[in-house]
Amino acid sequence: MGTTDRDGPCRRSEGGRVARSAPADGPATARSALRRDPWLLGLVAVTGLAFILFTALAGNTEWQVRVFWAFQPGVDLLLTVFSWRVARLATGAVRRFWLVLTLTGALFTIGDTFQAVSTWRPGEWSTNGDTVQTVFLGIGMAAVVTAMLLHPHPDRNGRERLGFWLDSATVLVAGAVVAWCSLVTPDGATRSDMLAVLAATGVAVTASFASVKMILSGNAPMHRAAAIPMIGAAVVMSVGMFLGDQTHPVAYFVRYLPTVLICAGPRVQLLLASSDRTAFGERRRKPYSLLPYGAMVVAFGVLAIALPGGVNARLWGVVAGLALICALVAWRQLVAFHDNQALIAQLREHEGRLIDQAHFDGLTGLANRGHFRDQVETALDAAPASVSVLLVDLDGFKAVNDTMGHAAGDALLIGVADRLRGSIRSGDVAARLGGDEFAVLLPDCTTAEAEQTAVRILAALTVPEQIDGIPVRAAASIGVASASPGANVNSLLREADIAMYAAKHQGKGTWLRHDPSMLATRPADMMHG
Repeated sequence: MGTTDRDGPCRRSEGGRVARSAPADGPATARSALRRDPWLLGLVAVTGLAFILFTALAGNTEWQVRVFWAFQPGVDLLLTVFSWRVARLATGAVRRFWLVLTLTGALFTIGDTFQAVSTWRPGEWSTNGDTVQTVFLGIGMAAVVTAMLLHPHPDRNGRERLGFWLDSATVLVAGAVVAWCSLVTPDGATRSDMLAVLAATGVAVTASFASVKMILSGNAPMHRAAAIPMIGAAVVMSVGMFLGDQTHPVAYFVRYLPTVLICAGPRVQLLLASSDRTAFGERRRKPYSLLPYGAMVVAFGVLAIALPGGVNARLWGVVAGLALICALVAWRQLVAFHDNQALIAQLREHEGRLIDQAHFDGLTGLANRGHFRDQVETALDAAPASVSVLLVDLDGFKAVNDTMGHAAGDALLIGVADRLRGSIRSGDVAARLGGDEFAVLLPDCTTAEAEQTAVRILAALTVPEQIDGIPVRAAASIGVASASPGANVNSLLREADIAMYAAKHQGKGTWLRHDPSMLATRPADMMHG
């Protein structure tokens, strides 16, 4: 008997394991669940409570720091639980990513718990973690980066992979510029708590890299709605590094908010994946990315912060990073230029194929019916008094298909097309109108010349076509029509059709009508060697 839980409907699989099935209104149900999810609402409430406490304890650094660290382990634990539950719904490389995120959440929980306990010791009043917390944070970050690097890309060529890594490197350099500006004071000296600040900066850089990976790869292990709060955590963390008064309640709140945002991502993913399995691995990938340009904006913003301090190590580091970003973006543009050139070539090739498909017969390569009519109309508009048309219909073609197979029939049609090409002038147009019916447009041609062309075609068709070692000769009836004053495409083709059927019924010789003039000829029946 099937069972259900609050994360979505379930069914019993053949092996006895519970498999979740997505309802028809999965996406709508998931959006509704996000708005009323008790865990997300609880995170919002806890975040609001933290801000209230930071404000109420303004000026009391000791208790502000204790409150700051007291809220961290619980949120980290939720990150661990949510990531684990998402991993249970996923498979393959996506499952591996979420298992690594589960491990990362556990490491964060251990490190932040140690830090929360240490704040009760005298003098331990800082939002920067100590050695234990920093080590666990670093191991967790390394695990996430490794998972990102190992997560498979969609199938790409070498140039596309190069473009992806150039975009990623641009964002990482921007993160390094932010870190440099945070770690180095205007007089060039590094801060005393460099290890802690470096760890915080590393989180921002790691999250930035993760965002690049998820947005650019086209094979993200999470839904875009789940990635947004996690990317927002990196942005908020970067902002927190540049707040002036680090003891202000807003500074504590800004430094605490990334923890909540990182936790919210897996919860959103869990809700979406529980009702819609397509929430994993969105594979739509944009052909361009604005992230490198965003990295340039960030670098220029950091430059504006560093400029008032004058020319020093801090400024030179920012300038060097900005120059590297510009070089990477230029390189990326060069790669994109080559990609565009290749794309244009592919589009032109595709356009050529479409034109061929629209104008020419796929089997014989001759003009098709529509293209032939257009050519006849053009010729009549240019010189209506000197246009002739031949209609060529094979006799007994069905017998070849029935006795030798359709492949042999196709081979015969191709042979007939070759004979037509060899019997007409370079300016004439041969066409296959369909089945075993062919036509020839003879512009700037007299009635006598049209008759001569028909005779050449009949003579060419008397030569047997070798099909699977068997000589097969094509017999044909040909109707010839020369345009009279006021003739149009339909009337000219109709007169040629009349002549062709007259030749078919006559069975031999020629048939000539004077106004318009028409010739109908027919050789011996189609026969085997």
